[in-house]
Amino acid sequence: MGRREPRKPRRDDDREELDERVIDITRVAKVVKGGRRFAFRAVVVVGDNRGRVGIGIGKARGVPDAIRKGSERAHRSMTNVSLSGTTIPHPIVGKRGGAVVFLKPASPGTGVIAGGGVRAVLEAAGVHDILSKSQGSANILNVAHATINALEQLRSAEELARMRGKDPADVQPFWKRGGKSNG
Repeated sequence: MGRREPRKPRRDDDREELDERVIDITRVAKVVKGGRRFAFRAVVVVGDNRGRVGIGIGKARGVPDAIRKGSERAHRSMTNVSLSGTTIPHPIVGKRGGAVVFLKPASPGTGVIAGGGVRAVLEAAGVHDILSKSQGSANILNVAHATINALEQLRSAEELARMRGKDPADVQPFWKRGGKSNG
């Protein structure tokens, strides 16, 4: 039998190409017998800019440890997102707690019209052209989770057409059909 080359850990390669963003660091307190014990909560978004994104929360006594924990949890929670070029295939609404996030596809060159947690999640997922509106709660954690919820609900144009019994060209955005708008 021939000698095997030792396998390189794949995890290091993945981490190099992943886009990691800390979107919120908050001081939290736990009330114990002797008073309050303070810690930090870090919300981290991780994406590969090609349709995979995850969000993680880490709590620790120190900020660097909280960020590290959040990053590890975000890596484990990564999900695939259905993209249509540089935008999303169709409008969608995501909800989490009191936060509601509306995402709408935009024509190429529009950019990411979003703020705060929504922008961080969308850019990490690889979306370059999109319009968004955040309604209800402004809690950054719930807004980020609502954005992830909306992205998980997305379906490809082919899948939508099959569900509706239509031609895939009929469910494409107007700029992909030749510039004619039906509205």
